[in-house]
Amino acid sequence: MKKTLLALSIAILFNPIVAIAEDTTDDVNNKSIEHMQILSHGDKLRTESGSATLLTELELEKHEYDDIHRILASVPGVNIREEDGFGLRPNIGFRGVTPERSKKITILEDGVLIGPAPYSAPAAYYFPVTTRMTAVEVFKGPSAIKHGPQTVAGTLNLVTRSIPTHNEGGLDLSLGTEGYAKAHAYFGETHDNIGTLFEAVHIEADGFKDLDGGGNTGFEKNDFLAKVNYLIDGKKYDQIIELKLSYADEVSNETYLGLTEDDFNTNPYRRYAATQPAKMDTKHTQIMFTHNLNSDNLNVTTRLYRNDYERAWRKLNGLTNTTASLSEILENPKNENNIAQYQVISGQIDSNRGIGETNLNLIMGTNDRSYVSQGIQVNADFTVKLFDLQHDISVGVRLHEDEIDRSHFEEIYEMKDGSALKTIQPAYDATQNIESTKALSIYLEDSITIDNLTVSAGLRSEYMDMHYNDKVKTDDWQDKTTSILLPGLSGFYKLSENSGLLAGVYQGFSPSSPKQGPEVEVEKSINYEFGGRYNKDNTKLELVSFFNDYDNLKASCSQSTGCNDDQEYDGGRATVYGLEAQLQQSYSINSHIDVPLSLVYTYTQSEFKEEFVSEYEPWGHVLPGYEIPDLAEHQTTLNIGLDANNWQFNLSVRYVGEMLSSAGERDDINVLRTDESAIFDISASYELGDYGRIYGKVDNLTDEATIVSHKPYGVRPGKPRLMSIGYKYQF
Repeated sequence: MKKTLLALSIAILFNPIVAIAEDTTDDVNNKSIEHMQILSHGDKLRTESGSATLLTELELEKHEYDDIHRILASVPGVNIREEDGFGLRPNIGFRGVTPERSKKITILEDGVLIGPAPYSAPAAYYFPVTTRMTAVEVFKGPSAIKHGPQTVAGTLNLVTRSIPTHNEGGLDLSLGTEGYAKAHAYFGETHDNIGTLFEAVHIEADGFKDLDGGGNTGFEKNDFLAKVNYLIDGKKYDQIIELKLSYADEVSNETYLGLTEDDFNTNPYRRYAATQPAKMDTKHTQIMFTHNLNSDNLNVTTRLYRNDYERAWRKLNGLTNTTASLSEILENPKNENNIAQYQVISGQIDSNRGIGETNLNLIMGTNDRSYVSQGIQVNADFTVKLFDLQHDISVGVRLHEDEIDRSHFEEIYEMKDGSALKTIQPAYDATQNIESTKALSIYLEDSITIDNLTVSAGLRSEYMDMHYNDKVKTDDWQDKTTSILLPGLSGFYKLSENSGLLAGVYQGFSPSSPKQGPEVEVEKSINYEFGGRYNKDNTKLELVSFFNDYDNLKASCSQSTGCNDDQEYDGGRATVYGLEAQLQQSYSINSHIDVPLSLVYTYTQSEFKEEFVSEYEPWGHVLPGYEIPDLAEHQTTLNIGLDANNWQFNLSVRYVGEMLSSAGERDDINVLRTDESAIFDISASYELGDYGRIYGKVDNLTDEATIVSHKPYGVRPGKPRLMSIGYKYQF
């Protein structure tokens, strides 16, 4: 399978296809204040330097995915580590950065930082409901310096629905296996320069895990959005004033605990009895005020925003009276020191083991956290003529502050007759601290076109004032400041009307958290890219090579990586390099039948440059030449469609090579690794004219069960075969 898919990838690479999904709603998007950048499409060659991908609403509707992992499989240079199968807690990286909780990429919604605390605690435990997004934008390369604070890899911008200029509404209802259900509705209109939009989404599933002792392993998510705007048509400038309000909540019966490899081979979808009490409960609110002023050569957008997020996640932290971690127990369950612990976790024996035996009760930690993220930012794009040259200038200023307030506590449960039961012992405090950051960021980019050459020079500045204090230990606190200048230079040379070359270099940066002392360095890298584009008729192609040279690679250890602390670790010098390809071709069999075909391919290699010993478990004792964990060498996504009159069929084949779960050599059989996988997804729809359309889909058609991760604790499977059917109506 691996050789077949690689051969197919190489064959199609020499038969060029589209770089980016074609946008059929240019008139709407060009006026949209939700987008960070409007990319040209159609028959015109894109001449912007730097890698950028736009997935439009048309592309997102093909498979009706709710999982951002599956959506981003159609974008090159994306590395993902699955966890729960539904994408509830995404782990996304670009160009080889750690995908851990998506903390090394900048995540935006409508151009605004959407992570719970992007500077102080960038782990993306909150992620917007993707089914209500109308576009997904991915920026890598030198363009990343516009969208900090995380600039080592790139930026993901999720675009919500714009207020329509006329009456517009829609309804989407779907039911499927494993208790899956979706209800999505929206309505918007503009009347006398006042526009409104209301949108609501509910998604739920019973889950696909088999919990020992029975129980729901699924989730319920609700998401509500309201927008109101006022349009001011001026003689010289047009203006839009908009208020956006959103609310989201989630209850998911999810756990950090995986399986032993033997239990995975017996039943990959089993969940141990010790995870019965596991539950995540979250609430997110956003308020954003936007003002946009635009003319033929000027566009200024001001955004004032505030996000509040609260979460409580009850999950197994460990066992009493043992020094073995959950990872160690599940990796070596037959070790004489781990046998009893494993048997308690799996419900085979009671935790109170009788006279003369040490009790092995369950430690359940409820990680209560509250977050605030707020600020004001101004982005401007304008053109001026200097020295007989046209300058396209982009400038942005953001004043931002965020905070995480941890109020973690733990409770003691006992395992009795295969059930995890709360004891009468009172709860006790665990982690009690606050981390906060005030940040000022500024960027400036100037693009100059001289004949066939467009050169862009940019500079980003970040100044961060950070504070940490323990709420119990009054002498445990820290204030620190960090400032940095990040330059970037890129260019695009037009070889012809249909082809061109791009190149760029920029400095990447990832700040350390307020808690980390001066011994923990910030992450810095020099990133290079070189490639080209081709666009003629129905054929489009983009090939980009990249090389990221890290002065200091950094990792953070938290429970999502199998640790019980929030410490960051330095990994010294390292390199990540590879190739990205995105292609598309549309074939017309006759006047009624079209066959759109696209392919995305990513090749990635990584290497530590120094020897060191780290307390960070996925690294350990590292030797020069060791590979960085959680990176697949080869990834390919092939999409084939069939459009005929009122019906449409789509097949997606996604291949992901094996990934090392810890630093090491790929040919070392003692290093834990995931399985290589080839996942087939199919979808089909039929238009009913004025009565809407019906659609059906099957994710993981072949029901392939593979190991997708060894984190946080133990082996984890991907999503099994899930089927659903739905009805969609729009007017």
